[in-house]
Amino acid sequence: MKKIRIAKVRQKLEEKGYDALLIKSLPNIYYLSGFTSEDAWLLLTFHNNYLLTDFRYLEQAAGEAKGFEIVRVDNNLEEVLAKLTLNLKIIGIEEDVITWAEYRKIIKALENQTLADASAILKELRQVKEPAEIETIRQAVRITDEALAEVLGNIRVGHKEEEIALNLELALRRRGASGKSFEFIVASGKRSSLPHGTASGKRLERGELLTLDFGAKYQWYCSDLTRTVILGKPEPKQQEIYNIVLEAQLAALAAIKPGMSGQEVDAVAREIIKNYGYGEYFGHGLGHSVGLEIHESPRFSITEKQIIEPGMIMTVEPGIYIPGWGGVRIEDMVLVTKNGVEVLTQASKQFIIID
Repeated sequence: MKKIRIAKVRQKLEEKGYDALLIKSLPNIYYLSGFTSEDAWLLLTFHNNYLLTDFRYLEQAAGEAKGFEIVRVDNNLEEVLAKLTLNLKIIGIEEDVITWAEYRKIIKALENQTLADASAILKELRQVKEPAEIETIRQAVRITDEALAEVLGNIRVGHKEEEIALNLELALRRRGASGKSFEFIVASGKRSSLPHGTASGKRLERGELLTLDFGAKYQWYCSDLTRTVILGKPEPKQQEIYNIVLEAQLAALAAIKPGMSGQEVDAVAREIIKNYGYGEYFGHGLGHSVGLEIHESPRFSITEKQIIEPGMIMTVEPGIYIPGWGGVRIEDMVLVTKNGVEVLTQASKQFIIID
């Protein structure tokens, strides 16, 4: 599979007129080579595959990055790059990943070459998932569903948000996750109006909404799940907001078809929330692609014009966030199919009451 992926990269380079691609992003390095550690670079030319790393990772790289020539780099990155690219003219780089300090080293090393942004090449190649990737993500989603069920059964009034976040991570790891796919969002009461309200020392109180947004890392692939629950019997407005968000989410799930743009999908849920009078309280996009990274492209948003294709794995996560009151978000992961979507997330979307 690595050979096929590399061949696709070379095809893209040929289309753009580039002679090589220099890669720093760890997910992209893993995607193409199988190497799993930091402090490495890949250099792909039309005839050679190089993995550049220091002494600490030479043995590991030789074992993981089959088909790559392992080149030792200590404090001589400029010298090594200059030698490997001597007769090349245009080098693609990842502008959105490389730091300014790294760029200065590269520009010094490649003073006789032209640098061009090639960030989009691997973003585009990774959008449609291969069958093996889909199966791995299914497992990550299953782990997340099971972890949620375990932790919900143990949440009580008086628990700290931070305790719940820790319990979620432990539940994921007990089921085979290597870690968490992002910093968990655990936000209760008025804090649930924070779309990215990471866990705090706040204790849960009766009558509060509680939003849990978390995910697993499993064999390098990510999952993402959000559920909002209630501590005790919901008040009418809490039930109303939950029902609106659920209606918007279900409508979007039913509407998604290959050939739609991310903009069109986003509009389905956004229009429902707007019609209920809460449009101003839904300020983020409807969803995003998930894979080796928790946020990949394309997205479901008001500006996304890219067309959705079978094999893409996306989140669908509408929300309503009212400052000083609270918020609700419901999120599933879906696989785009030929006729619609397969919902991968199996966690209940019933408004769960925790007594």
